[in-house]
Amino acid sequence: MRPLLKNIFYSFPVQLLILHFRKYQILLILWAVLVSAVNSGFMKSFGADSLFFVPEYMGQVDALSASLVGIAMGVFFMSWNITTFILHTKRFKFLATTSKPFLKYCMNNSILPLLFLLFYLVKAIQYNRNKELLNIPEQGILIIGFLGGLILLIAFSFAFFFGADRTILRTIAPVIANPDHFKKAYNPSLHSQPDGFGMKVSYFVTGRFKFKKARPVTHYSEQFLDTIFKRHHFAAMVGILLSFIFLITGGFFLDIKFFQTPAAASILIFFAIMVAVIGALTYFLQSWSVLFLIGLVMILNILYQNEIIDPRNKAYGLNYNNKKERPGYNKQSLQQLCTPALITRDKANMITILDNWKCRQPAEKPVIVFINVSGGGLRSATFTMNTLQQLDSITNGRLMRQTFLISGSSGGMLSATYFRELYAEKNKSPSIRMHDAAYINHITQDLLNPIFSSMISRDIFAPAQKFAIGPYQYVKDRGYAFEEKLNENSGGILNRQLKDYGVDEKAANIPMIIFNSVITRDGRKMMIGTQPLSFMMKPKSFSGDKNYTPDAVDFSALFARQNPGNIRLLTALRMNATFPYILPNVWLPSNPVIDVMDAGIRDNFGQETTLRFIDNFREWITSNTGGVVILQIRDRENDYWQHPLETGSITDIVIKPATMLQHNWHNFQDYTQSDQYSYLSDSAKYNLHRLTFIYVPKKEERGATLNFHLTAAEKKDVIASFNTKYNQQVLRDLLILTGN
Repeated sequence: MRPLLKNIFYSFPVQLLILHFRKYQILLILWAVLVSAVNSGFMKSFGADSLFFVPEYMGQVDALSASLVGIAMGVFFMSWNITTFILHTKRFKFLATTSKPFLKYCMNNSILPLLFLLFYLVKAIQYNRNKELLNIPEQGILIIGFLGGLILLIAFSFAFFFGADRTILRTIAPVIANPDHFKKAYNPSLHSQPDGFGMKVSYFVTGRFKFKKARPVTHYSEQFLDTIFKRHHFAAMVGILLSFIFLITGGFFLDIKFFQTPAAASILIFFAIMVAVIGALTYFLQSWSVLFLIGLVMILNILYQNEIIDPRNKAYGLNYNNKKERPGYNKQSLQQLCTPALITRDKANMITILDNWKCRQPAEKPVIVFINVSGGGLRSATFTMNTLQQLDSITNGRLMRQTFLISGSSGGMLSATYFRELYAEKNKSPSIRMHDAAYINHITQDLLNPIFSSMISRDIFAPAQKFAIGPYQYVKDRGYAFEEKLNENSGGILNRQLKDYGVDEKAANIPMIIFNSVITRDGRKMMIGTQPLSFMMKPKSFSGDKNYTPDAVDFSALFARQNPGNIRLLTALRMNATFPYILPNVWLPSNPVIDVMDAGIRDNFGQETTLRFIDNFREWITSNTGGVVILQIRDRENDYWQHPLETGSITDIVIKPATMLQHNWHNFQDYTQSDQYSYLSDSAKYNLHRLTFIYVPKKEERGATLNFHLTAAEKKDVIASFNTKYNQQVLRDLLILTGN
């Protein structure tokens, strides 16, 4: 028994597995990331697992899309084998004496890939059954497609290396066949092999899945063995180069649907290249690798500081060319945008719009409605769209006519803006059925795949493509991919510019929308709207105080010389929904330069904007309306008892001070905004009501995640949540308060 265990321990597969954990452990980090992502751990809140289990290609999730992920998985496996083959063969030189050494290396190095493959298949079946609600035949099609792609790539790779083996053999065979030439070139007495095996190996797996005893190689010269390995190394590097060319080609042609590979495929190929790059740095630079990376970062930083390279994302439609006319971003310049005279002028303009709104109402003193929608990715988008559709159907379209202003963040704003656009279209064409289920399917289609595909293929490897809006050019990146996919999902009706809505909003034909985002420099709110908003830059109580610095900025006023009305509606939505890292921050042409992020960082529920607006026009509201209804549509409960921050391990104690703020961020906003609402309610001389529709998952542990991909089960759960007892009571209250 002991000799058997000893032979197993010293077998080539086991020794290779041990070696991976002893040497170049950095390569194992990529495996750990993949395992965590597939296990719904790494980037779970962004839906990274769905990219691997529900790959989308050409708008479909089918055998073809799954096969592309299988091919990419094969590329990653082969990159792992190639890189470790190059790094470790000096320790296992007996391979040089076998036929097809790379094939044998791959077979003996297959423990990690096989374990991961088995783990992936189990998780994929569980995910597609429980979350995507696929039946057995549908699951089988995806699994067969995936395995077919994986097998195809591996077969192609081995065919390539078999050809390389034959080429190497043809080159060396004449030398081996001639004893004089062989002795002259590879004389063992002149070039001895001092290391033997390098590491002790008893048996290895052959190409026929049999165990064979490893032969000693001391009678071969080191130069002879190195010659064989180096020629295999060259063939291996050609294979990696082909993967690199594939990603660059895909990035340049990403606008063509054929080249829009599933995001998981792009991620796996990127990881394959990362394995190769790490291996190359280690192999060629050895102990100089860290110094090389530090130098590379310094060079890139110098190029960026001198504007030779510029990876930053821009607001599409805005003028970045007139550098001498860029506005200053400082206390004085912001104060000049909200002087008492400007505030008086802009409030008069808004009162005209309020009067226009009132003229469209049937009652003498109508109830004015403000809609606030929360951020929350497609979870919030689904709940918002379904709620608005239900309310439109129940009120026979009267709710939108009573609505004056819509505000909020992220996913909720995607649906609210889309719904407003449908409302505008219905005013022109009454045949449109706004509560048609097709619309909720359109706006909640996957947005995650194109973002990740572009991030890998275009942002990293091909960041040189540009597109034009009018006279201005911009670089295509994942922000562009997001907008194009959102435009496609919405049927193209959101592909308009901000200025296109000015007339309709002025006439109150459609509700006004303020698109917020947050300036990362200081946390101020950037407000994008068609109307001047100087009165929104400060709380009303401080509007005349010259020493009080504005806490919000009117986008159109600040960038008056940069064509602010030219900005795309899709870009305004993206700025409002900039998930950290998933979408790039948008930088704006001020001096100094500023950039903006997701509106949810400051006002995830849209209420801060609404309360400030109401406070500015309380006199008009008192005289002209029958009261105010703030209608909140939010994707999370507001009693703050769900998902508390708990200390479950020693590491939690260490990181808790850092994670506490992030975990409770939305709770802090709720606490603050409840106080703001209370102050406004106490001082109001009109009826003020706040009604909230809330998404409550049927099972708390299976609630929909916050990301740009929603599973079939999650979508079903979110839609069903409108019919909860609580939401139905809110509906009855709303109908009574609005007279519907």
